[in-house]
Amino acid sequence: MRILIDIGHPAHVHLFRNLGLELIRDGSEVLFTCREKEFETELLEHYGLPYKSLGKKYSGTAGKIFGIARFGIREYLEGIRFKPDLLLSHGSYIAAHAAAMLGRPHIALEDTFNFEQIWLYKPFTKAIITGDFNHPLKSQKVIRYSGYHELAYLHPCRFVPDESVLGELGIGVDEKYVVLRFVSWKASHDLGHRGISLRNKVAAVKRFSEFVKVFISSEGALPPELERFRLKTAPYRIHDVLAFATLLWTDSFTMPSECSVLGTPSLVIHNSRSFPLDEQRDKYGLCFTFSESDEDQLRAIEKGESLLKTEGLKEEWIARRNRMITEKIDLTGFLHWFVNNWPDSFTIMKKNPDYQKLFIKGCHRNRNNPGC
Repeated sequence: MRILIDIGHPAHVHLFRNLGLELIRDGSEVLFTCREKEFETELLEHYGLPYKSLGKKYSGTAGKIFGIARFGIREYLEGIRFKPDLLLSHGSYIAAHAAAMLGRPHIALEDTFNFEQIWLYKPFTKAIITGDFNHPLKSQKVIRYSGYHELAYLHPCRFVPDESVLGELGIGVDEKYVVLRFVSWKASHDLGHRGISLRNKVAAVKRFSEFVKVFISSEGALPPELERFRLKTAPYRIHDVLAFATLLWTDSFTMPSECSVLGTPSLVIHNSRSFPLDEQRDKYGLCFTFSESDEDQLRAIEKGESLLKTEGLKEEWIARRNRMITEKIDLTGFLHWFVNNWPDSFTIMKKNPDYQKLFIKGCHRNRNNPGC
């Protein structure tokens, strides 16, 4: 089988990397395509995944419109060369349009529910795989599974955090630290958002530094007063960093969901809803959400300080995470079955959604993740 997997964001490398490696071990031929935004190619190379870069992403409205055409043509040309049997992506209209031109099926995973993108790929997509949490996407193409995208690479049966990262951070084994993650707000779905103000970023760093060490992960440049806090570990080590952190404080959506799967509390400052985070907050108590108003940003700082002072916080969060894991599937295992058995897998899931329960693996104990 020949499978083309399109990548639009560094998190998508993690989403599909285990699946890609398993398919290759099975004897399938796999090709990743990507647009370079941050460090997609660095991650693909680190995990030894075959890929073709379609070029750097464009900024601005005109650039994004031009990019749709240019990247679409390049994806189509790669498809002609590679001759895939199936295309797979995280809601990529680039892959969907190429699949239609190639006469091949496109399967999309979806968890952001940005409808300006869904409208572009949905007509050219055969199946859309989403979590079974409450969300607004209603279609006969939707296949719902119990879980989140982050379980494809951070499920305890697939990821064991490496404690050696603490040495790279200059952190003692029992020492607390907090990670602040700031996004660049340049994506099309970021229009109308202001994020965390510089004043409150500085205030949060100053407040948290009174109790713990602070590290900042940022998509863009940082002002001089914050640059010294920038996280300097390699990009592929970010999940080790998050796994041992005491707290994540952020205006992003992906890292908080990763923290929920890792058993790390997160505080999310964002005006939009994240449907996966809604469930992780309301059902499992794994995260907290605030709006982008100045008042809520200050409340988020106060809540962060309160959590950092809470005894036994990590142990409690690991217990909450473990309860969640017992109800969720190993997404990579499910996708491996779904792709290898396409299109019969689509029919099976429509007739018997409980088939996915075969992929619930629970949480196994390991030395570096004592809550498991």
